[in-house]
Amino acid sequence: MEKLKNKIVSIGALLGFFSVVLGAFGTHALKGKIGYDLFEIYEVGTHYLAIHALAIVLYGLWYGTLAQKKVKCWPVILYLVGIFIFTGSLYIITFSGIRKWGAVTPIGGVCLLAAWLGFAWQSFKLTSNLENLR
Repeated sequence: MEKLKNKIVSIGALLGFFSVVLGAFGTHALKGKIGYDLFEIYEVGTHYLAIHALAIVLYGLWYGTLAQKKVKCWPVILYLVGIFIFTGSLYIITFSGIRKWGAVTPIGGVCLLAAWLGFAWQSFKLTSNLENLR
């Protein structure tokens, strides 16, 4: 479980790193070179990447406190799929200008919502189980 926790935290930290790199790239290389509307789309993608990178780190740290509880880490998979689809589609729109990719974005958003609900459900379920032990 410790190895898995460390992998989850590492993945989140790496995604956090990329959110800073992409944010800096946007500010220094894209701003003023693409339309404001496309730049705004890019910023939303980078913002969501940063937030969900932190969510993965938080989940990993929480997961590490579970000791030998048999909790599956499926919310992390949903976070990763959501990040890939949500932010990826926004970056594709930014660089290609093909706004039809916006139809894909909500799929990533649903994955991110499901990840948050899964995290909350697991936490609540574990807390309820621990209270029953007292």
